[in-house]
Amino acid sequence: MSTSNHPNQPELSCVVPFFNEGPLIGDAIDRIEEALARSAESFEIIAVDDGSSDETWEMIRQIAEARPSVHGIQLSRNFGKEGAISAGLAASRGRAVIVLDGDMQHPPEYIPQMVESWRDGYELVSATKTNRPGQGSVHRVAARGFNRVFTKWTGVALQDATDFRLMDRAVVEAFLSLPEVQIFFRGTTSWLGFRSTTIPIEIAPRTGQPGSKWSLGKLVRLGLNAILSFTSAPLHLVTVVGSLYLLVALALGAQTLFRWATGDAVTGFTTVILLLLGTGGLVLVGLGVMGEYIARIFDEVKARPRYLVRATTDDSEPSH
Repeated sequence: MSTSNHPNQPELSCVVPFFNEGPLIGDAIDRIEEALARSAESFEIIAVDDGSSDETWEMIRQIAEARPSVHGIQLSRNFGKEGAISAGLAASRGRAVIVLDGDMQHPPEYIPQMVESWRDGYELVSATKTNRPGQGSVHRVAARGFNRVFTKWTGVALQDATDFRLMDRAVVEAFLSLPEVQIFFRGTTSWLGFRSTTIPIEIAPRTGQPGSKWSLGKLVRLGLNAILSFTSAPLHLVTVVGSLYLLVALALGAQTLFRWATGDAVTGFTTVILLLLGTGGLVLVGLGVMGEYIARIFDEVKARPRYLVRATTDDSEPSH
């Protein structure tokens, strides 16, 4: 564990991103505070409003005024979960930092078990899900398929992984030191290394509203962000498929020349059309994959911050 100490440094920090969870925030903070109180003598809760359009920020402000252990951060707009987590981690001061979802699908009651593992010397404690409530069969199969592909391509194990994690201060500092703008929290923290362990948890149903806030489009963007952040495997895959296609084309070309030389040439109109269509498809897919990486380079070169802070309950200066 990190042994760095600072004046008034709490033992634990808990970062909780919220997005349009206004009516549920009070109960969420109560459960988190109770779990932290059973785990450490000193702690803080950092509630991050990720550009909500409901009363989320007002609720956070009211709770922060009444409870000194709660600190609120309001982002200038919705930067997504990764940006909200990054903002919370940057503001945290604890010797260890816990990240969990504000919709309470990550039950805070597992926090004492995570803290116990941290005190045993583990620097990263990750919760792995044993169930998937509220997910349809298609969603479940797609998620497991993506995790397998991601693990195979990147070497970073994500099977049944969650964003519910405890990070030692050393891990937090390493994460915050990474320069990339587009970042994948779940994969990046695993990639960092350090001494790590996992604990199994049962994911709770979403409180307040059934189903998931993650639309198909958001899930696809998250998957693309994860893959593009970690590996150039899609580019290599295009190269492999293109090479195989070239071998097929050479074989067909040799067959055509042989038939022409032996006077057994055929019109081959269908074959030509299929080859043209196949070639065009491969070229467009290859250009699309390269375009995604070029777009990622474009975003990184601009070096815009992962988030912008509009206000905090501590009246600190906006930062990024």
